Amino acid sequence: MSNPELTQDEIKQADRNIRRRKLLAIFFVAPLLLFIFVTFVAPIGTMLYRSFYHPTVAELIPDTLAQLDDWSEESGDLPPTAALNAFAVELQTLAAERRSGKLAEEINRAYPGASSLIKSTARKVRRVDLAELQTSGGQLVLDAHKKWSDVNVWRAMKKSGSVIKDDFYLTALDLERNPQGEIVQRDTQIYLDLYWKSLKIAFYITALTALIGFPLAWYLANAPSRVANTLMIFVLLPFWTSLLVRTTAWIALLQTNGVINSTLMSLHIIDEPLDLLYTQFATVIAMTHILMPFMILPLYSVMKGIDPSYFRAALSLGAKPIPAFIRIYMPMTVPGLSAGALLVFIISIGYYITPALVGGTEGQMISNIIAFHMQSSNNWELAAALGSLLLLLITLLYWLYDRLVGISNLKLG
Repeated sequence: MSNPELTQDEIKQADRNIRRRKLLAIFFVAPLLLFIFVTFVAPIGTMLYRSFYHPTVAELIPDTLAQLDDWSEESGDLPPTAALNAFAVELQTLAAERRSGKLAEEINRAYPGASSLIKSTARKVRRVDLAELQTSGGQLVLDAHKKWSDVNVWRAMKKSGSVIKDDFYLTALDLERNPQGEIVQRDTQIYLDLYWKSLKIAFYITALTALIGFPLAWYLANAPSRVANTLMIFVLLPFWTSLLVRTTAWIALLQTNGVINSTLMSLHIIDEPLDLLYTQFATVIAMTHILMPFMILPLYSVMKGIDPSYFRAALSLGAKPIPAFIRIYMPMTVPGLSAGALLVFIISIGYYITPALVGGTEGQMISNIIAFHMQSSNNWELAAALGSLLLLLITLLYWLYDRLVGISNLKLG
């Protein structure tokens, strides 16, 4: 017996119920989406935007840059008088508004030594009559210091006035443009070496957490519930302790007169203290301890769900324990192992607090340089370029992981 067809009112009522459920679902998900946008999407978007968009110089001296547009850099001649006069007028305005230092900082990145040049000239033109600057300000600037007669200063100023630029990405890749506009390697290679060192340190940490965490997770998964629950407290203990406290504890352990050196010397194993602190070794050891739970928990969740009868069946069929463990048990732990490795690697490559405290110069990573440019040098654009390249690198590794292992095999719990 077939069901009677629904009436129009019943269809409308069903549609209203469906819409109500969708609106209710959106209402519950909206706070999470807003949180993700504010804390994740917006910061990353701002970082990517600032890495190539830099209007600071264009906002400080717009008239000068407008005059320099008609000036040919290849001619080897100084800019026209109108451009020099416009610069003198705008430099006086910036000096009165106490913003000449910002211009000096920006131009100094393209022409080292320009900072003191611009600041000293700003002090000289500050009290000059505006009408005089409009007619002969360019000559006053040239007379202020002989460096103003160097065409490279004005080339650097015109170059810095570009709003959209790739200079920060070139610097992040240890590249630069020569006077002919060709991309060449910089004399000092800094950032590529730091990227490579950060990858190596992250790999060491991931390998150590896997070597230590795998047998511990196996024991937790196969131990009696009472023992496993007690040991799990110690695994989760780092989550309940401040990161600074854990890092400071490692400083106390690794320093010259710390616990480790004092113990080894008291046992006459060593004659003088070892240099353990402020090294790459200190960074690896401290971060391995801090990130260990991120490896153990995914492994434990997967191992807990593995039926032990598979391993016993292999033994009953004549397989030896070690080959059976490697060929039967370990492949079933790949989802947890890959999830833990991915978590530890991505977190460690972006860590900067622990390397800054225990790593010193030798143990610092690319994240420490990014933090330096954001907090100390105020070069946010270079920090954004470095961060964007780090994001691209992690995305590339994630894609490579998906191609080799398969993201569908990842299991967090």
